[in-house]
Amino acid sequence: MTGKVKVAIAGVNGRMGRAALAALANDEDISIVGAFGRSGAAYVGRSLSEMCSQSAARLEGIKVADSFEAMPASVKPDVVLDFMVAEASVALAGKCIAAGIRPVIGSSGIAAEDVEALRQSAAKAGLGVLIVPNFSLGAVLMMEFARQAARYFANSEVVEIHHTKKLDAPSGTAMHTLDKMAQASEAGKFNERDVVERELLTGARGALHQSGLRVHSLRLPGLISHQEVFFGAEGELLTIKHDSFNTACFNKGIVMAVKAVGKLKELQIGLETIL
Repeated sequence: MTGKVKVAIAGVNGRMGRAALAALANDEDISIVGAFGRSGAAYVGRSLSEMCSQSAARLEGIKVADSFEAMPASVKPDVVLDFMVAEASVALAGKCIAAGIRPVIGSSGIAAEDVEALRQSAAKAGLGVLIVPNFSLGAVLMMEFARQAARYFANSEVVEIHHTKKLDAPSGTAMHTLDKMAQASEAGKFNERDVVERELLTGARGALHQSGLRVHSLRLPGLISHQEVFFGAEGELLTIKHDSFNTACFNKGIVMAVKAVGKLKELQIGLETIL
């Protein structure tokens, strides 16, 4: 891609969609050319300038469509930035690849078989696809530090906390963390027990990853995105923690992902792959 990166935003009225709109509209190397959201929603048909007042002049006349197909034919994005639910994101990514458009997917909960299918489609087309479990640079570092620590600790559990409108559990960030830790472990197995545990309430010990890692998902109002990774050993506890207090922490990662996906020729998972 040469010149400004032309971007359309899917799921533009959600928490992350609105954050992305503001972040991308303020970058001189990016041009927002379209957006779409849920069919029948009240915001469909509105101008993006109404949804992002600080960059209204740059967004004037760009109206929210109710689907990818409903965007005007003149809209030819290089990248579609997607914050829809997992099932819709998989379908959209397939349409993007077929049209020669690079998807950057911020949705979580995408099934492994769907990721593999997209990987094969991207490789066949020679097109970059980026799945990003978390756009925060701090969260990326948290996961990287957890991966490093997993080489040396045989006992670990993850606690992830999100707002009450979060649909999937565990979160995409937690799942990505667990996978990275499992790959890094020299033993390949965590949390071996000498006793047979009894759960007096089903799920009290959290969900079990195939590596033996445990993950606990909390959903409370007033929160954004938070995660702690606990490592225990004889006589010590190591805690790696990251907190997001508002969506501003995602802005830099969103801009980086949109600019970087044009340089890829295959599917990559995680913001760390482009850092």
